[in-house]
Amino acid sequence: MATIVSMPQLGETVTEGTILRWMKQVGDTIAEDEILVEISTDKVDTEVPSPATGVIQEILAAEGETIAVGSPMVVIGEPGQVGQAAAAPAATAEPDPAPAPEPPAAAPAPAPAPAPDPAPAPAAATEAAGPGQFLSPVVRKLAREHGIDPTQIAGTGKDGRVTRNDLLAFIDGQAAIPEADPSPSAAPAPAVVSPPAPTPATPATRSEAPAIAAARRGDEIRELDRLRARIGANMIKAKQTAAHVWTSVEVDFERVERVRQAHKAQFKADEGFSLTYLPFIARATMDSLREYPVVNSSFYLDELKAVFHHDINLGIAVDLNQAGLVVTTVKNANDLTMRGIARSIREVAERARAGRLDPNDISGSTFTITNPGPFGSFMSAPIINVPNVAILSTDTVTKRPTVVTTADGQDTIAIRHIGYLGLSWDHRAFDGSTAVLFLRRIKDNLESWDWEQQLT
Repeated sequence: MATIVSMPQLGETVTEGTILRWMKQVGDTIAEDEILVEISTDKVDTEVPSPATGVIQEILAAEGETIAVGSPMVVIGEPGQVGQAAAAPAATAEPDPAPAPEPPAAAPAPAPAPAPDPAPAPAAATEAAGPGQFLSPVVRKLAREHGIDPTQIAGTGKDGRVTRNDLLAFIDGQAAIPEADPSPSAAPAPAVVSPPAPTPATPATRSEAPAIAAARRGDEIRELDRLRARIGANMIKAKQTAAHVWTSVEVDFERVERVRQAHKAQFKADEGFSLTYLPFIARATMDSLREYPVVNSSFYLDELKAVFHHDINLGIAVDLNQAGLVVTTVKNANDLTMRGIARSIREVAERARAGRLDPNDISGSTFTITNPGPFGSFMSAPIINVPNVAILSTDTVTKRPTVVTTADGQDTIAIRHIGYLGLSWDHRAFDGSTAVLFLRRIKDNLESWDWEQQLT
Protein backbone atom coordinates (compact mmCIF):
# COMPACT_ATOMS: atom_id res chain seq x y z
CA MET A 1 0.00 0.00 0.00
CA ALA A 2 1.35 3.42 -0.97
CA THR A 3 2.25 6.12 1.59
CA ILE A 4 1.52 9.76 0.76
CA VAL A 5 3.96 12.08 2.53
CA SER A 6 2.63 15.60 3.12
CA MET A 7 4.34 18.88 3.93
CA PRO A 8 4.96 18.75 7.72
CA GLN A 9 4.30 21.66 10.06
CA LEU A 10 7.82 22.64 11.06
CA GLY A 11 6.88 25.06 13.83
CA GLU A 12 3.60 26.15 15.37
CA THR A 13 3.18 29.27 13.19
CA VAL A 14 4.52 27.77 9.95
CA THR A 15 1.88 27.54 7.20
CA GLU A 16 3.95 26.55 4.16
CA GLY A 17 7.33 25.27 3.07
CA THR A 18 9.57 25.38 0.02
CA ILE A 19 11.11 22.24 -1.46
CA LEU A 20 14.86 22.85 -1.60
CA ARG A 21 16.16 19.45 -2.67
CA TRP A 22 14.87 15.94 -3.15
CA MET A 23 17.38 13.38 -1.87
CA LYS A 24 15.66 10.61 -3.86
CA GLN A 25 14.06 10.50 -7.29
CA VAL A 26 11.25 8.43 -8.82
CA GLY A 27 12.25 4.78 -8.84
CA ASP A 28 14.78 5.11 -5.99
CA THR A 29 14.51 2.94 -2.90
CA ILE A 30 14.36 4.67 0.49
CA ALA A 31 14.48 3.33 4.04
CA GLU A 32 12.41 4.58 6.97
CA ASP A 33 14.15 7.53 8.70
CA GLU A 34 16.48 8.04 5.72
CA ILE A 35 16.57 11.72 4.64
CA LEU A 36 13.91 12.24 1.98
CA VAL A 37 13.80 15.97 1.29
CA GLU A 38 15.26 19.29 2.42
CA ILE A 39 12.61 21.93 3.16
CA SER A 40 12.85 25.67 3.80
CA THR A 41 10.25 27.50 5.89
CA ASP A 42 10.03 31.08 7.09
CA LYS A 43 11.76 29.83 10.26
CA VAL A 44 14.48 27.36 9.32
CA ASP A 45 15.86 25.00 6.68
CA THR A 46 15.58 21.38 7.74
CA GLU A 47 15.92 17.82 6.47
CA VAL A 48 12.81 15.65 6.64
CA PRO A 49 13.20 11.86 7.04
CA SER A 50 11.05 9.31 5.27
CA PRO A 51 8.19 7.90 7.39
CA ALA A 52 8.23 4.59 5.49
CA THR A 53 10.42 2.12 3.61
CA GLY A 54 9.69 1.65 -0.08
CA VAL A 55 10.18 3.05 -3.55
CA ILE A 56 9.64 6.65 -4.65
CA GLN A 57 6.59 6.34 -6.86
CA GLU A 58 5.66 9.96 -7.54
CA ILE A 59 7.11 13.37 -6.64
CA LEU A 60 4.21 15.80 -6.35
CA ALA A 61 6.09 19.03 -5.58
CA ALA A 62 9.06 20.23 -7.60
CA GLU A 63 12.25 21.69 -6.20
CA GLY A 64 11.81 25.41 -5.66
CA GLU A 65 8.07 25.10 -5.20
CA THR A 66 6.27 26.45 -2.12
CA ILE A 67 3.29 24.45 -0.87
CA ALA A 68 0.98 24.66 2.13
CA VAL A 69 1.37 22.55 5.25
CA GLY A 70 -0.55 19.30 4.75
CA SER A 71 -0.22 19.32 0.95
CA PRO A 72 1.02 16.03 -0.56
CA MET A 73 4.71 16.05 -1.53
CA VAL A 74 5.58 12.52 -2.57
CA VAL A 75 4.16 9.01 -2.88
CA ILE A 76 6.20 6.11 -1.52
CA GLY A 77 5.08 2.73 -2.83
CA GLU A 78 5.88 -0.80 -1.77
CA PRO A 79 8.71 -2.62 -3.54
CA GLY A 80 7.47 -3.77 -6.95
CA GLN A 81 5.36 -0.65 -7.52
CA VAL A 82 8.18 1.17 -9.32
CA GLY A 83 7.25 3.13 -12.37
CA GLN A 84 3.49 3.29 -11.93
CA ALA A 85 3.52 7.02 -12.54
CA ALA A 86 5.75 6.68 -15.58
CA ALA A 87 3.57 3.87 -16.94
CA ALA A 88 0.49 6.07 -17.11
CA PRO A 89 -1.03 6.24 -20.62
CA ALA A 90 0.49 8.84 -22.91
CA ALA A 91 -2.89 10.49 -23.25
CA THR A 92 -2.59 11.75 -19.68
CA ALA A 93 0.23 14.03 -20.76
CA GLU A 94 -2.11 16.17 -22.83
CA PRO A 95 -2.40 19.80 -21.71
CA ASP A 96 -4.78 20.25 -18.82
CA PRO A 97 -7.83 22.06 -20.19
CA ALA A 98 -8.41 25.62 -19.05
CA PRO A 99 -11.33 26.04 -16.67
CA ALA A 100 -13.81 26.53 -19.51
CA PRO A 101 -17.02 24.50 -19.29
CA GLU A 102 -17.40 21.33 -21.32
CA PRO A 103 -19.57 21.45 -24.46
CA PRO A 104 -23.24 21.57 -23.46
CA ALA A 105 -24.84 18.18 -23.08
CA ALA A 106 -28.14 17.28 -24.65
CA ALA A 107 -29.82 17.33 -21.29
CA PRO A 108 -30.76 20.78 -19.94
CA ALA A 109 -28.89 20.15 -16.66
CA PRO A 110 -25.73 22.29 -16.20
CA ALA A 111 -22.36 20.70 -16.74
CA PRO A 112 -20.87 19.35 -13.46
CA ALA A 113 -18.26 21.67 -11.91
CA PRO A 114 -15.49 19.06 -11.55
CA ALA A 115 -15.47 18.30 -15.28
CA PRO A 116 -12.38 20.40 -16.13
CA ASP A 117 -10.38 18.63 -13.41
CA PRO A 118 -10.92 14.89 -13.63
CA ALA A 119 -10.83 13.89 -9.96
CA PRO A 120 -7.88 12.56 -8.07
CA ALA A 121 -6.94 10.06 -10.70
CA PRO A 122 -3.54 8.43 -10.28
CA ALA A 123 -0.36 9.96 -11.55
CA ALA A 124 -1.89 11.91 -14.39
CA ALA A 125 -3.80 14.16 -12.01
CA THR A 126 -0.57 15.54 -10.62
CA GLU A 127 1.57 15.46 -13.72
CA ALA A 128 0.54 17.02 -16.79
CA ALA A 129 0.59 20.23 -18.45
CA GLY A 130 2.33 19.29 -21.61
CA PRO A 131 4.88 16.83 -22.95
CA GLY A 132 7.45 16.21 -20.25
CA GLN A 133 6.06 18.95 -18.01
CA PHE A 134 5.35 18.36 -14.31
CA LEU A 135 2.78 20.38 -12.35
CA SER A 136 2.08 20.13 -8.65
CA PRO A 137 -1.49 20.22 -7.32
CA VAL A 138 -0.98 23.80 -6.08
CA VAL A 139 0.19 25.03 -9.51
CA ARG A 140 -2.62 23.18 -11.31
CA LYS A 141 -5.20 24.71 -8.97
CA LEU A 142 -3.87 28.25 -9.48
CA ALA A 143 -3.76 27.76 -13.23
CA ARG A 144 -7.40 26.63 -13.30
CA GLU A 145 -8.53 29.50 -11.07
CA HIS A 146 -6.91 32.09 -13.35
CA GLY A 147 -7.72 30.39 -16.65
CA ILE A 148 -4.05 29.98 -17.61
CA ASP A 149 -2.55 27.36 -19.88
CA PRO A 150 0.71 26.40 -18.07
CA THR A 151 2.36 25.45 -21.38
CA GLN A 152 2.59 29.19 -22.12
CA ILE A 153 4.94 29.70 -19.15
CA ALA A 154 8.70 29.14 -19.16
CA GLY A 155 9.38 27.16 -16.01
CA THR A 156 12.36 27.86 -13.75
CA GLY A 157 12.07 24.69 -11.69
CA LYS A 158 14.00 21.49 -12.17
CA ASP A 159 13.93 20.28 -15.81
CA GLY A 160 12.00 23.40 -16.78
CA ARG A 161 9.06 22.69 -14.51
CA VAL A 162 6.58 25.49 -13.85
CA THR A 163 6.63 26.42 -10.16
CA ARG A 164 4.15 28.39 -8.08
CA ASN A 165 6.39 31.47 -8.30
CA ASP A 166 6.54 31.16 -12.09
CA LEU A 167 2.75 31.12 -12.27
CA LEU A 168 2.37 34.07 -9.88
CA ALA A 169 4.90 36.09 -11.91
CA PHE A 170 2.94 35.29 -15.08
CA ILE A 171 -0.30 36.43 -13.39
CA ASP A 172 1.39 39.64 -12.24
CA GLY A 173 2.60 40.28 -15.76
CA GLN A 174 -0.92 39.92 -17.13
CA ALA A 175 -2.24 42.32 -14.47
CA ALA A 176 0.34 44.93 -15.45
CA ILE A 177 -0.46 44.89 -19.20
CA PRO A 178 -3.34 47.44 -19.07
CA GLU A 179 -1.07 50.02 -17.44
CA ALA A 180 1.82 49.32 -19.78
CA ASP A 181 -0.20 50.11 -22.93
CA PRO A 182 -3.05 52.51 -22.17
CA SER A 183 -3.75 53.10 -25.88
CA PRO A 184 -7.22 54.61 -26.50
CA SER A 185 -7.51 52.66 -29.75
CA ALA A 186 -7.25 49.42 -27.82
CA ALA A 187 -10.31 50.24 -25.76
CA PRO A 188 -13.04 52.42 -27.32
CA ALA A 189 -15.27 52.18 -24.26
CA PRO A 190 -15.01 55.30 -22.03
CA ALA A 191 -14.55 53.22 -18.88
CA VAL A 192 -11.24 51.86 -20.14
CA VAL A 193 -9.58 55.27 -20.57
CA SER A 194 -10.41 56.39 -17.04
CA PRO A 195 -7.50 56.63 -14.52
CA PRO A 196 -6.11 53.16 -13.81
CA ALA A 197 -7.27 51.45 -10.65
CA PRO A 198 -4.60 51.08 -7.95
CA THR A 199 -4.95 47.30 -7.71
CA PRO A 200 -2.35 46.40 -10.39
CA ALA A 201 0.15 48.92 -9.01
CA THR A 202 2.02 46.43 -6.86
CA PRO A 203 2.71 43.89 -9.66
CA ALA A 204 3.66 46.69 -12.05
CA THR A 205 6.06 48.22 -9.56
CA ARG A 206 7.54 44.82 -8.76
CA SER A 207 8.10 44.00 -12.44
CA GLU A 208 9.68 47.43 -13.10
CA ALA A 209 12.05 47.36 -10.11
CA PRO A 210 14.85 45.30 -11.75
CA ALA A 211 14.85 47.59 -14.80
CA ILE A 212 15.06 50.70 -12.60
CA ALA A 213 17.96 49.24 -10.63
CA ALA A 214 19.79 48.15 -13.77
CA ALA A 215 19.54 51.66 -15.20
CA ARG A 216 21.84 53.08 -12.52
CA ARG A 217 25.40 52.75 -13.65
CA GLY A 218 27.82 51.23 -11.19
CA ASP A 219 25.11 49.54 -9.09
CA GLU A 220 25.45 45.89 -8.21
CA ILE A 221 22.27 43.81 -8.33
CA ARG A 222 22.14 40.79 -6.03
CA GLU A 223 19.45 38.17 -5.67
CA LEU A 224 18.10 37.93 -2.12
CA ASP A 225 18.97 34.69 -0.37
CA ARG A 226 16.20 32.67 1.26
CA LEU A 227 16.95 33.91 4.78
CA ARG A 228 16.89 37.59 3.80
CA ALA A 229 13.66 37.10 1.84
CA ARG A 230 12.03 35.28 4.78
CA ILE A 231 13.09 37.97 7.24
CA GLY A 232 11.68 40.67 4.97
CA ALA A 233 8.33 38.92 4.59
CA ASN A 234 8.07 38.21 8.32
CA MET A 235 8.88 41.79 9.31
CA ILE A 236 6.23 43.21 6.97
CA LYS A 237 3.67 40.73 8.27
CA ALA A 238 4.50 41.60 11.89
CA LYS A 239 4.19 45.34 11.29
CA GLN A 240 0.90 44.86 9.46
CA THR A 241 -0.45 42.61 12.23
CA ALA A 242 0.52 44.11 15.59
CA ALA A 243 -0.30 47.64 16.78
CA HIS A 244 3.28 48.62 17.59
CA VAL A 245 4.01 51.03 20.44
CA TRP A 246 7.42 51.72 21.99
CA THR A 247 8.23 52.54 25.61
CA SER A 248 11.63 52.79 27.33
CA VAL A 249 13.22 53.22 30.76
CA GLU A 250 16.66 54.25 31.99
CA VAL A 251 18.36 51.71 34.26
CA ASP A 252 21.25 52.15 36.69
CA PHE A 253 23.31 48.96 36.21
CA GLU A 254 25.90 49.86 38.85
CA ARG A 255 24.89 47.05 41.25
CA VAL A 256 24.92 44.54 38.37
CA GLU A 257 28.26 45.85 37.10
CA ARG A 258 30.01 45.44 40.45
CA VAL A 259 28.93 41.81 40.73
CA ARG A 260 29.83 41.18 37.09
CA GLN A 261 33.33 42.60 37.53
CA ALA A 262 33.89 40.64 40.72
CA HIS A 263 32.92 37.30 39.16
CA LYS A 264 33.62 37.58 35.42
CA ALA A 265 37.04 35.89 35.51
CA GLN A 266 35.84 32.91 37.55
CA PHE A 267 32.64 32.70 35.52
CA LYS A 268 34.57 32.46 32.24
CA ALA A 269 36.90 29.85 33.73
CA ASP A 270 33.91 27.78 34.89
CA GLU A 271 31.60 28.22 31.89
CA GLY A 272 33.95 28.91 28.99
CA PHE A 273 32.27 32.16 27.92
CA SER A 274 31.97 35.73 29.19
CA LEU A 275 29.47 36.97 31.76
CA THR A 276 27.48 39.67 29.97
CA TYR A 277 24.55 41.84 31.04
CA LEU A 278 22.06 39.67 29.12
CA PRO A 279 21.53 36.89 31.72
CA PHE A 280 21.02 39.51 34.45
CA ILE A 281 18.37 41.24 32.34
CA ALA A 282 16.76 37.94 31.34
CA ARG A 283 16.51 36.80 34.97
CA ALA A 284 14.97 40.13 36.04
CA THR A 285 12.53 39.87 33.11
CA MET A 286 11.32 36.40 34.16
CA ASP A 287 10.14 37.88 37.45
CA SER A 288 8.35 40.77 35.72
CA LEU A 289 6.60 38.43 33.27
CA ARG A 290 5.25 36.49 36.26
CA GLU A 291 3.92 39.73 37.73
CA TYR A 292 2.36 40.87 34.42
CA PRO A 293 1.30 37.65 32.63
CA VAL A 294 -0.46 39.47 29.80
CA VAL A 295 3.00 40.40 28.49
CA ASN A 296 3.72 36.66 28.24
CA SER A 297 0.63 35.98 26.14
CA SER A 298 -0.14 35.42 22.46
CA PHE A 299 -2.80 37.47 20.72
CA TYR A 300 -5.15 36.27 17.98
CA LEU A 301 -7.60 39.02 17.00
CA ASP A 302 -9.14 37.02 14.16
CA GLU A 303 -10.16 34.35 16.68
CA LEU A 304 -11.00 36.86 19.44
CA LYS A 305 -8.66 34.97 21.77
CA ALA A 306 -5.58 35.63 23.88
CA VAL A 307 -3.50 32.69 25.11
CA PHE A 308 -1.88 33.23 28.51
CA HIS A 309 1.14 30.95 28.77
CA HIS A 310 1.94 29.13 31.99
CA ASP A 311 5.61 28.68 31.04
CA ILE A 312 7.96 31.35 29.79
CA ASN A 313 9.67 30.28 26.58
CA LEU A 314 12.21 33.02 26.08
CA GLY A 315 12.94 34.01 22.49
CA ILE A 316 16.47 35.33 21.94
CA ALA A 317 17.30 37.14 18.70
CA VAL A 318 20.65 35.87 17.37
CA ASP A 319 22.70 37.74 14.76
CA LEU A 320 24.15 35.37 12.15
CA ASN A 321 27.31 37.38 11.47
CA GLN A 322 25.30 40.13 9.73
CA ALA A 323 23.88 37.63 7.24
CA GLY A 324 20.50 37.56 8.95
CA LEU A 325 18.71 37.28 12.25
CA VAL A 326 16.89 34.33 13.80
CA VAL A 327 14.87 34.11 17.01
CA THR A 328 15.90 31.04 18.99
CA THR A 329 13.93 29.72 21.97
CA VAL A 330 15.01 28.87 25.52
CA LYS A 331 12.18 26.65 26.72
CA ASN A 332 10.91 27.01 30.31
CA ALA A 333 13.36 29.82 31.05
CA ASN A 334 11.36 30.65 34.18
CA ASP A 335 12.59 27.39 35.76
CA LEU A 336 16.28 28.20 35.21
CA THR A 337 18.80 29.91 37.46
CA MET A 338 20.71 32.87 36.10
CA ARG A 339 23.63 30.59 35.23
CA GLY A 340 21.20 28.19 33.56
CA ILE A 341 19.75 31.00 31.46
CA ALA A 342 23.26 32.11 30.44
CA ARG A 343 24.20 28.56 29.41
CA SER A 344 20.99 27.99 27.45
CA ILE A 345 21.32 31.28 25.57
CA ARG A 346 24.92 30.46 24.71
CA GLU A 347 24.10 26.94 23.52
CA VAL A 348 21.23 27.89 21.25
CA ALA A 349 23.16 30.87 19.81
CA GLU A 350 26.09 28.60 18.94
CA ARG A 351 23.77 26.13 17.21
CA ALA A 352 22.22 29.00 15.24
CA ARG A 353 25.56 30.32 14.00
CA ALA A 354 26.69 26.80 13.11
CA GLY A 355 23.52 26.17 11.11
CA ARG A 356 22.46 23.31 13.39
CA LEU A 357 19.05 24.57 14.51
CA ASP A 358 16.05 22.27 14.38
CA PRO A 359 12.38 23.39 14.40
CA ASN A 360 12.16 22.95 18.18
CA ASP A 361 14.94 25.54 18.63
CA ILE A 362 12.96 28.29 16.90
CA SER A 363 9.35 27.57 17.83
CA GLY A 364 7.12 28.26 20.78
CA SER A 365 8.57 31.52 22.11
CA THR A 366 6.20 33.48 24.38
CA PHE A 367 8.34 36.61 24.89
CA THR A 368 11.45 37.82 23.06
CA ILE A 369 14.62 39.73 23.94
CA THR A 370 16.88 41.27 21.31
CA ASN A 371 20.34 42.44 22.37
CA PRO A 372 21.88 45.11 20.09
CA GLY A 373 23.79 46.62 23.04
CA PRO A 374 27.13 44.91 22.27
CA PHE A 375 27.10 46.66 18.87
CA GLY A 376 26.82 50.10 20.50
CA SER A 377 23.11 50.91 20.21
CA PHE A 378 21.63 53.76 22.28
CA MET A 379 17.86 53.12 22.08
CA SER A 380 16.18 50.55 19.85
CA ALA A 381 12.55 49.96 18.83
CA PRO A 382 12.45 46.35 17.53
CA ILE A 383 9.62 44.70 15.62
CA ILE A 384 7.46 42.30 17.66
CA ASN A 385 7.92 38.59 17.04
CA VAL A 386 4.22 37.86 16.53
CA PRO A 387 2.15 36.18 17.94
CA ASN A 388 4.19 37.39 20.96
CA VAL A 389 2.78 40.67 22.22
CA ALA A 390 6.07 42.33 23.17
CA ILE A 391 9.82 42.32 22.59
CA LEU A 392 12.48 43.81 24.88
CA SER A 393 15.57 45.54 23.53
CA THR A 394 18.71 45.69 25.69
CA ASP A 395 20.93 48.57 24.60
CA THR A 396 24.48 49.60 25.45
CA VAL A 397 25.43 50.03 29.10
CA THR A 398 28.04 52.77 29.51
CA LYS A 399 29.38 55.17 32.12
CA ARG A 400 27.36 58.38 32.44
CA PRO A 401 27.12 61.19 34.99
CA THR A 402 23.85 60.96 36.88
CA VAL A 403 22.17 62.27 40.02
CA VAL A 404 22.42 59.86 42.95
CA THR A 405 20.68 60.29 46.31
CA THR A 406 22.90 59.33 49.22
CA ALA A 407 21.79 57.45 52.35
CA ASP A 408 21.31 60.72 54.23
CA GLY A 409 19.05 62.11 51.50
CA GLN A 410 21.61 64.33 49.77
CA ASP A 411 21.74 64.55 45.96
CA THR A 412 25.12 64.26 44.28
CA ILE A 413 26.55 63.74 40.80
CA ALA A 414 28.15 60.33 40.32
CA ILE A 415 29.56 58.25 37.46
CA ARG A 416 27.35 55.19 37.06
CA HIS A 417 26.83 52.41 34.49
CA ILE A 418 23.63 53.50 32.75
CA GLY A 419 21.66 51.75 30.02
CA TYR A 420 18.23 51.79 28.43
CA LEU A 421 15.62 49.07 28.02
CA GLY A 422 13.13 49.52 25.19
CA LEU A 423 9.86 47.62 24.91
CA SER A 424 7.94 47.31 21.65
CA TRP A 425 4.46 46.12 22.59
CA ASP A 426 1.16 45.35 20.90
CA HIS A 427 -1.50 47.88 21.88
CA ARG A 428 -4.19 45.36 20.90
CA ALA A 429 -3.15 43.13 23.82
CA PHE A 430 -2.67 45.65 26.64
CA ASP A 431 -2.25 49.35 27.36
CA GLY A 432 0.50 51.80 28.23
CA SER A 433 0.13 51.50 31.99
CA THR A 434 0.93 47.78 31.80
CA ALA A 435 3.92 48.41 29.53
CA VAL A 436 5.41 51.01 31.90
CA LEU A 437 4.77 48.95 35.03
CA PHE A 438 6.33 45.90 33.38
CA LEU A 439 9.47 47.84 32.48
CA ARG A 440 9.65 49.49 35.90
CA ARG A 441 9.58 46.07 37.57
CA ILE A 442 12.59 44.97 35.49
CA LYS A 443 14.37 48.24 36.31
CA ASP A 444 13.73 47.87 40.04
CA ASN A 445 14.94 44.26 39.98
CA LEU A 446 18.18 45.20 38.22
CA GLU A 447 18.85 48.10 40.57
CA SER A 448 17.96 46.40 43.86
CA TRP A 449 18.40 42.59 43.76
CA ASP A 450 21.21 40.75 45.51
CA TRP A 451 22.99 39.62 42.35
CA GLU A 452 25.72 37.85 44.29
CA GLN A 453 23.08 35.39 45.46
CA GLN A 454 21.53 35.11 41.99
CA LEU A 455 24.89 34.21 40.47
CA THR A 456 25.74 31.43 42.94
